[in-house]
Amino acid sequence: MSGINKVILVGHLGKDPEIRHLEGNVTVASFPLATSEMYNKDGRKVEQTEWHNIVMWRGLAEVAAKYLFKGKLVYIEGKLRTRTYEDKEGIRRYTTEVVAENFTLLGRRSDFEPTSGPNATSEQSAKKAEEGSVDVDFKENEGEEDSLF
Repeated sequence: MSGINKVILVGHLGKDPEIRHLEGNVTVASFPLATSEMYNKDGRKVEQTEWHNIVMWRGLAEVAAKYLFKGKLVYIEGKLRTRTYEDKEGIRRYTTEVVAENFTLLGRRSDFEPTSGPNATSEQSAKKAEEGSVDVDFKENEGEEDSLF
């Protein structure tokens, strides 16, 4: 029996995606995503924010570079991946990331106006502004073991 590794997040980008181009012209985008939930503690509402490391590969990363900016509200589907690396002092570290498989921009229609971002002057962006969303689904990297290191 195989397991299920599925993550669904709705949150705001903590900063603009960092875009890198690796060997073989492979594009990777990474950024922090904040999710918040409210709960009651001693009769008052408390907000708890959780930060998630998001990674997008290839075509999905290229679309993210055009449409995702700090503060944008986004719905992301993906899977958890934990990897190890050595820090500058040679200490072995672990990090858990969400490898995104698709995303949808959320928010008001005005959030998709062509003037809302530095790369938002394209015809495609104007078309998406009319639709009110950008929905992207890339499965091309399924089964591959990509690594940032």
